[in-house]
Amino acid sequence: MDLIKTTKLTKYYGKSRGIADLDLTVEQGEFFGFIGPNGAGKSTTIRILLGLIAPTSGSATVFGKDVSKKKVSILQNVGYLPSEALFYPGMKVKDILKLSADLRKKDCTAEARLLCDRLQLDTDRKIDDLSFGNRKKVAIVCALQHRPELLVLDEPTSGLDPLMQKVFFDILQERNREGTTIFISSHVLSEIQRNCSRAAIIREGRIIACDSVDALSKTSAKRITIHGTVSLEHLHGIRDSKVSEDSVSFLYSGDMNALLRALSSGHVDDLTITEPDLEEIFLHYYEKDDERYDTCQT
Repeated sequence: MDLIKTTKLTKYYGKSRGIADLDLTVEQGEFFGFIGPNGAGKSTTIRILLGLIAPTSGSATVFGKDVSKKKVSILQNVGYLPSEALFYPGMKVKDILKLSADLRKKDCTAEARLLCDRLQLDTDRKIDDLSFGNRKKVAIVCALQHRPELLVLDEPTSGLDPLMQKVFFDILQERNREGTTIFISSHVLSEIQRNCSRAAIIREGRIIACDSVDALSKTSAKRITIHGTVSLEHLHGIRDSKVSEDSVSFLYSGDMNALLRALSSGHVDDLTITEPDLEEIFLHYYEKDDERYDTCQT
């Protein structure tokens, strides 16, 4: 079942582009990543899916329901974590969590307590006294405490220290194994690579690639690191070169025989050939000159 589906989804702010002709599907039970830098259209897409803004054209459904017509029904089963969470000043954390639960007409006391314990969140403190990272924890608990069927998370780990990031993703993995669908937007590619099964890459409001994370990470290019003295002037297929005093590292998608000939004519102290990581693949997509855009269908 397609839990999220968009067709030719487009949003303009006056003459400024938000997203354009975005085709996207997320299946029930997926842990799905939405990758792109700031301004690519991630938050615009999420706000349309939640019914917070209306599209200029195209359509979007969540749980098979039109987001423009069934927003209230949809949001009953959604947990949303915005990139920047704002709360009423002067309130204690425990009062904010209760208010969030009361708005959903649910008793979330037990689940909220478990989440606060794992995230090391003091519920007796006032929201005004919390750091940005602790305010983010409050937003996480608000999004998760009612155990929704769908979690929509927009840049969720900004402000969290590495230990809390691990705890947070441990919780998400547990929820996903229990059947929760997770849609996470991020520009931290290591988060996507470690946690998501499938991902879409968005550039300038359009999806430019969509596949399993493993497939997105596969490429004919290799990361080559050479320690020594080698002439690479006549080699084709080199990009992203990094040069230091005694080594050179680059992505290579050219003829391996030509590379071996270049290496044999020089002096090599050490050689490493590895697969590029997702971040390097991501940059490769963003550096493409062609304007052929992909869709994200299962």
